[in-house]
Amino acid sequence: MVWLSLSPLVGVILTHDGIVLSEFQRTFLLATPILLGSIMRVPMGILSDKYGGKRIYIILMLFLIIPVLMIPRVGSFGMMMFAALLLGMSGTSFAIGISYVTGFFPPEKQGLVLGIAGVGNIGTAFSSFFFPRIEKSMGLNSVFYLLIVLLIIFVILMIFIAPESKKNENASMGKSLAVAKEKDTWYLALFYFLTFGLFMAMTNLLSTFMVNLFNSNLVDAGLWAAIFAVLGTLTRPVGGYFSDKIRPMTLLKYDFIAITIVAVILGIFLHTKGIFLTIMVLIGILVGIGNGIIFKMVPFVSDSNTGAVTGFVGAMGGLGGYFPPIILGVIKQATGGYQLGIYLIAVFAIICLVLLQKVYISGSHKIVK
Repeated sequence: MVWLSLSPLVGVILTHDGIVLSEFQRTFLLATPILLGSIMRVPMGILSDKYGGKRIYIILMLFLIIPVLMIPRVGSFGMMMFAALLLGMSGTSFAIGISYVTGFFPPEKQGLVLGIAGVGNIGTAFSSFFFPRIEKSMGLNSVFYLLIVLLIIFVILMIFIAPESKKNENASMGKSLAVAKEKDTWYLALFYFLTFGLFMAMTNLLSTFMVNLFNSNLVDAGLWAAIFAVLGTLTRPVGGYFSDKIRPMTLLKYDFIAITIVAVILGIFLHTKGIFLTIMVLIGILVGIGNGIIFKMVPFVSDSNTGAVTGFVGAMGGLGGYFPPIILGVIKQATGGYQLGIYLIAVFAIICLVLLQKVYISGSHKIVK
């Protein structure tokens, strides 16, 4: 909820603070929380391996109170960018969570378990759906006061209820960064750049698309962003579950093919509302399944450095959500439309498909035996 709390309210926040932005500045602002949340997944995953996810979770949630307090009180674009950057630390919770839960379950169950852990992304749906409504009925400050209350509640729950996780006392930055030498780390990171990046980018931008393309109001736009986020989140365990039963790379191949097809259709019918919304539903389902498939394989790259692998893969996925909004903003400002950016997504999906086929399907290399 915290990570993308700017997206459904950005127009209201800017008006409230008297800040006027260009299309590029607005998309850059929305992408900023994703940047730090992505980059910091690597060290936060490593810290979770070494000290245990429970302790790192608690520290993170206490830290997030600072930017949440700042957001409705800034008075300039520079300060808004700074607050958005700090807000991005909330995105590191995913790397912490994966490191935390993997210690409690055997490998044959981790596809489903990690998919369930990823259901935490449904917080983006809550923010998209509820925040515009809370702001409309109770005011902007109420939204961020609610987030502070929730952060405090979860800190208390973590302290008194959550069990301690497995720790790797011998973990070090050098040992953990050794996972960067594994080519599987980088292939999974690239694939996650596509699936999770597309999930983040569309969750972040769907409200903007609805307003700019179809003149929707913020409440309706937030509803569709929430639907997309829910689909992308709830289908994640589905991808993980079937990856426990069927070869994951084969499943991922068909997922990439489907993403390519629907991206092309979206580019062609971008201004047809019914088709646009249908394609968004399909994309939400496909990226959710893809995310679950990919994270089924993460613990098998290095079982003693799961947090580090999660950090690398998660960082790339987050960056996959960072760059598309900026690129689409530049394309929109330069061409007056988003079509070229949508077609670039299809091209990138084809690149991932070719690499997947060459390395893991036609080739002899395997992650999950």
